Amino acid sequence: MNRPGRLLAVAAAAVVFIVTGFGWHSVDSLVSGIERIGNLGLGGGHDGAVDILMVGIDSRTDAHGNPLSDQERAMLHAGDEVGTNTDTIVLIRVPNDGRSATAISIPRDSYVDIPGIGKGKINSAYGTTKEAAREKLAEQGLSASQIEEKSTQAGRQALIKSVANLTGITVDHYAEVGLLGFVLLTDAVGGVPVCLNNPVDEPLSGADFPAGEQRLDGPQALSFVRQRHDLQRGDLDRIVRQQVFMAALVNQALNARILANPGKLRELSDAVGRTIVLDKDWDVVAFMHQLQDLSGGKVNFETIPVQNLNATTSDGESVVKVDPKAVKSFVAAAVGDSGDSGGGDHGDGDAVAPDTITTDVYNAGSTAGLAGQVAQALTGKGFHTGTVENWPGAPVRSSRVLATSTSDPKAKTVAEALGGLTVTADQELPEGAVRVVLADDYSGPGSDAGSLFDLSGTSQTSGAPTPVPPAPPIDAGQNGPKCVN
Repeated sequence: MNRPGRLLAVAAAAVVFIVTGFGWHSVDSLVSGIERIGNLGLGGGHDGAVDILMVGIDSRTDAHGNPLSDQERAMLHAGDEVGTNTDTIVLIRVPNDGRSATAISIPRDSYVDIPGIGKGKINSAYGTTKEAAREKLAEQGLSASQIEEKSTQAGRQALIKSVANLTGITVDHYAEVGLLGFVLLTDAVGGVPVCLNNPVDEPLSGADFPAGEQRLDGPQALSFVRQRHDLQRGDLDRIVRQQVFMAALVNQALNARILANPGKLRELSDAVGRTIVLDKDWDVVAFMHQLQDLSGGKVNFETIPVQNLNATTSDGESVVKVDPKAVKSFVAAAVGDSGDSGGGDHGDGDAVAPDTITTDVYNAGSTAGLAGQVAQALTGKGFHTGTVENWPGAPVRSSRVLATSTSDPKAKTVAEALGGLTVTADQELPEGAVRVVLADDYSGPGSDAGSLFDLSGTSQTSGAPTPVPPAPPIDAGQNGPKCVN
């Protein structure tokens, strides 16, 4: 059975945005109540942006190490088992102008290199390293409190390094939230609206909700974002749940009516103080000033590309297969300058940088899931994808890339990336649009014959990588909650 702490504390990714507005009203109370930690090997934000690692930690204590009460554990459906897995891992990029933010989720079972440990699930980096350090420190005759402090520091450092190695991004600041934080922050903003396409009743997570829009309190929200079973893409669909919830939570927290309510501000202050841990070098007040012009519509949530959702190691462990090169390319594109779906002057028709191109992908053939696989392959090469679905038009015998002109540089770049497809003019397309149409003749990246996926060191349960269509970015400024599965 899944443990709540393993699955959540998703509010970690909203903490920075919550304190943005909250800090203007009660800076002293907010800052003084936050637990601070140091010596994490963080960067200095010298690359023109602030990169923040937000983690939700499996913990039965608050941020200050105090055990949760029996009533709180019962509310969270949390047992007595103690762990230090970090199953909500989000990397947030905030440019120095503070006008936008990109939050990138990393699936908890991503199979990565962990410094000093070797290959393992990224959510185990913290706990495995902490336990190894604890054993060594115990041999040195240190006190229990010293062992706890130093081993925890080693675990956090290992996670930070693992994320940096996977994404190519140096982490500048670190934020951690415990299990209780998710519920407290949700209740502090008066609940959060969500929307489901269909009703759900899944007892393992406790998710039992009707279809349509509804407002969830803290414990209900925990069940909403815990659900993994009965979702088509398992953990990836759960991440989408988490992201739409985070977007709604951010929207709520930046709402002027919430911030003007003294009672709600006290709840926010108590929630932050009890559940949040930040690195000691983070000047929170200065960061709030930096983000004073941030709006919900400029906070976007994305997920790293995944090669195989159902891979297994040679030892039979179930893992999520990722390609670090593809992840680095995707992250570099996602955190780059705005306008990644648009144009700009690219000169005389030479190849265009993939991160400036957004293309729709349609499956006009008979291979189920082909559009999703090819979209994932394009994402791995640094492109952005828009619509990914079956072709609604007339039958197509040969694969092609559509654009308003056969000389369109973006279309030519996409066609080359997919193995040299033909670019065909379609005057009905909007100017600058690029559309991939896949027929039964397609054998390029993302197909069984031309797969990009290197699965060395892992095996698959079905003989081929599980198609993982990328979800479109989610922003925190949309009107009403985004409906999800």
